[in-house]
Amino acid sequence: MGIVNVTPDSFSDGGIYDTSATAIDHAYQLVEDGASIIDIGGESTRPTSQRISAAEEIQRIGEVVKELAHQDFLLSVDTIHSETAEYAIKAGADIINDVSGGLYDPRMVQVIARSDVAYVVQHWRGTPDVMDQLTDYSHDGGVVEGVIVELSQRMEQLLDSGVDELQIIIDPGIGFAKTSWQSWQLIRNSHHIGEKLGRPVLVGHSRKRFLAEACAPNQWHSQRDNATAALSALLTQKNIWAIRVHDVQSNVTALRSALCWNGRQM
Repeated sequence: MGIVNVTPDSFSDGGIYDTSATAIDHAYQLVEDGASIIDIGGESTRPTSQRISAAEEIQRIGEVVKELAHQDFLLSVDTIHSETAEYAIKAGADIINDVSGGLYDPRMVQVIARSDVAYVVQHWRGTPDVMDQLTDYSHDGGVVEGVIVELSQRMEQLLDSGVDELQIIIDPGIGFAKTSWQSWQLIRNSHHIGEKLGRPVLVGHSRKRFLAEACAPNQWHSQRDNATAALSALLTQKNIWAIRVHDVQSNVTALRSALCWNGRQM
């Protein structure tokens, strides 16, 4: 899954692809580089970021979604707003990627239940401006069990509201209400989460700050794509449905190398 942020303030590439033309060109380049899913986002969810309205989000991504729908790759729209999801579904999006798992906008569940799109349910404990204060999982038996319990609760609520189980994809929410070492622990056990919940798992680890632990001191910014690709290669051992990354080319190379090592092909 290749990331296209049509935003002025995303933590990694905000302002680089913030016009429809540059975002569309970048999306096609990511497909050429090997992405099979393109994930379009119009609102930053970096730590301390502030929320925008659905109307502003649609204004940012509307033309991009229209252009990229019904192509030879899957189109995902990254949004916590039900109005944006509704717009994207009508335009032809295949996946709604909701980092709040339906907790930010209660109407989101109704929109998904009325559709046949896939729905990425990410683990979430609060908006980005407060999530760094919500990292205590001591009462849940640790971060892995805590995430499983809370995602299980989200799945139950979604199913009770009419969402088909086959629509649901799980995202453990790397970096969202997690310390760096909690993120490492969670990503090592990502396959366990999928097995427990019985659903495919999407991992979004690309360029996130927990990767600083794997980089030379003060070199996170320059080395983060290398760390991302190395971790992507390791994730081939975890039966992950998809990885969500910024630099598709380096990650595809890493995946192919790891699969060849294990006598497999992409």
